[in-house]
Amino acid sequence: MYSIASGYAASPDEARDLSQDIFVRLYETRGRWVEASVFVPWLVRVARNVCLDHLRRKKARPPAEDLQADEMWDLASGAADPETELQEAGRRRLVWRAMRALGQLSREVIQLKEIQGLSLQEVAAVLGVPVGTVKSRSNRARLELAEQVLALSREPNAPWPEP
Repeated sequence: MYSIASGYAASPDEARDLSQDIFVRLYETRGRWVEASVFVPWLVRVARNVCLDHLRRKKARPPAEDLQADEMWDLASGAADPETELQEAGRRRLVWRAMRALGQLSREVIQLKEIQGLSLQEVAAVLGVPVGTVKSRSNRARLELAEQVLALSREPNAPWPEP
């Protein structure tokens, strides 16, 4: 197992860890072991799969690297200032509150078309209705949402004050 793992690992320590993971996987699947004549190919396939899974995880989360101070000059935050972020968060909360106040169908149409970005044809296929129906329901849902947002923004302590 170590020999197989060392072919995929970057270091001997990583190969030992992979070997241990392979044996843990084998122990967990001990009730499904195959007959002796095909055991070795099956064992190699399990080892290979464990190694490939490790490489995929490693690629998805590359290790953190230290940056030299002279390389950090361009790391200034591009984010908005905290006050702007707070206002935007309030607006988002208000819109989501308004979404919850909509009917099921209007909420679905807005969710699929505006938030998920599906085309009219795709929304029609999901909902099982004609494209023309989706167009009219989408327009009506947007109007309902705008009315709800305005109504909620007029409430005292609304996160997004009335313009």
